[in-house]
Amino acid sequence: MVKAILEEGIMEEEVLDNVEEKIIVEKKEIKIDDLPGVGPATLEKLEKAGYSSLMSIAVASIAELVDASGLTDSAARKLLQSARENLDMGFQSGEDLMKRRERVIKLKVPAESLNNLLDGGFETGAIVEVFGQYGSGKTQIGHQLAVSCQLQGGKAVYIDTENTFRPERIKQMAVGLKLDPVEVLRNIKVARAYSSDHQMLLAEKVEELLREDKDIRLVIVDSLTAHFRGEFVGRGTLAPRQQKLNKHMRTLAKVADSYNVCILVTNQVMAKPDQFFGDPTEAIGGHIVGHNSTFRIYLRKGKKGTRVAKLIDSPNLPDSECSYMVTENGVIDI
Repeated sequence: MVKAILEEGIMEEEVLDNVEEKIIVEKKEIKIDDLPGVGPATLEKLEKAGYSSLMSIAVASIAELVDASGLTDSAARKLLQSARENLDMGFQSGEDLMKRRERVIKLKVPAESLNNLLDGGFETGAIVEVFGQYGSGKTQIGHQLAVSCQLQGGKAVYIDTENTFRPERIKQMAVGLKLDPVEVLRNIKVARAYSSDHQMLLAEKVEELLREDKDIRLVIVDSLTAHFRGEFVGRGTLAPRQQKLNKHMRTLAKVADSYNVCILVTNQVMAKPDQFFGDPTEAIGGHIVGHNSTFRIYLRKGKKGTRVAKLIDSPNLPDSECSYMVTENGVIDI
């Protein structure tokens, strides 16, 4: 009889385990159109606005959902609550995050000194800001990464704000790496941004490309602040400019994290008139760009045609610098 009771207890535990597993599976299979108040029309509006997963809805604000879907405040509140209930929004252990870091890919350039500066290459899932004076080689880094990432099976998206993208330069770098120039150009999607609003819209549209093509590993914005700097002139416009720039950077950060891509942004600089010692150059965008960037690299010209890259901010690497050259074949070691 004791044996029967024990067997019955074991069976009950197995049943409970099966029920729990089933509940977990069901939670994982819930889609956006399963949430309350989401019909075909609302689903289409949400997807157009970039809300393609439960997580994107769960981390949004009620006002953002109202603007995107046309729902009322109460309906948007229910939608938000339901999305959060169906996701594990709690804390994760450091071990879990370490396992998640295993999916990070290091995109490399031919200059090993530059790769070593970033402990193996430009990380996916992160925003890398490259800034420097005119002619310091910011765009060259962007072009080189767009080509060399294809050696690792990746593709690139290039948002051009200053008309600096040159297919001819891509062909030169492709030949330098012994790649087919036509195929390399085919794997780079380019869009020209004519205003800050257009630039922000293109950043949101990148999500559509990423959903369609899982091989995209790099998104380049060259340059990040050119339009914002030109459209918002004077101290009176500083606050709205920074708010708008912050929203743009948040969108890029979400894309980097959600789709495991590297976001490379080039940035302009200005001179600090109150600095009497040291290098007076400072990146445009202030703390907004600095805090939203995972890695920050300062470029300057070196001696005899060389370039110097200095890592000035990183979550896990020390400040350091390296030298390299920009030749017809691309970015290479000295």
